[in-house]
Amino acid sequence: MIELILATANKHKAHEFSSLLDPTIFSVQVASENIDVEETGFTYSENAFIKAQAYYNKFKTPVLADDSGLNVDALPDELGIYSARFGGASLPQSEKNKLLLEKLKGISNRNAHFSCVLCFYLSPSEIFFFEGKVDGTIAFAESGTGGFGYDPLFHPTNFDDPKLSLAMIEDWKMKHSHRAVACQKATSFFKKRNCHS
Repeated sequence: MIELILATANKHKAHEFSSLLDPTIFSVQVASENIDVEETGFTYSENAFIKAQAYYNKFKTPVLADDSGLNVDALPDELGIYSARFGGASLPQSEKNKLLLEKLKGISNRNAHFSCVLCFYLSPSEIFFFEGKVDGTIAFAESGTGGFGYDPLFHPTNFDDPKLSLAMIEDWKMKHSHRAVACQKATSFFKKRNCHS
């Protein structure tokens, strides 16, 4: 059993990761307190590492950190690792969604993908990364009340009905989202690693 703390005190995230990771291999708990970590990296991997290392140095225990975001082809430098800060860190998510729709007005290329990188920082000499992504398009209006973030605007390419957003297909999202795919890769890797240890 690999016991991990999350690089966050967000209980919602801990519940989500507990659902996505194999409970026979991983035990995931939130950190007892939040650390204010400045994400100065230029990639998802760098930011996930920065967070994981900071929490490991503080708590001296294995850490799971993630960094994720929405990548929009037509706005290559505006979202991505800056997705949470798009339009300003204090801007409510509903306003971020409106801003994204506004910026895409008149643009035909609405291709996008969600990315997630997980960093398992078990010790300074045992650090592992896993990446997941899901392709899709940005809709012309929000739909659905489930999910969070940009989910109401994102229509995944490989779902049967292209008119449904991630906010409308939460069961599918739990198996096929960028975070789910990254967790599946991590589970597969550590399962094999445990067999050979």
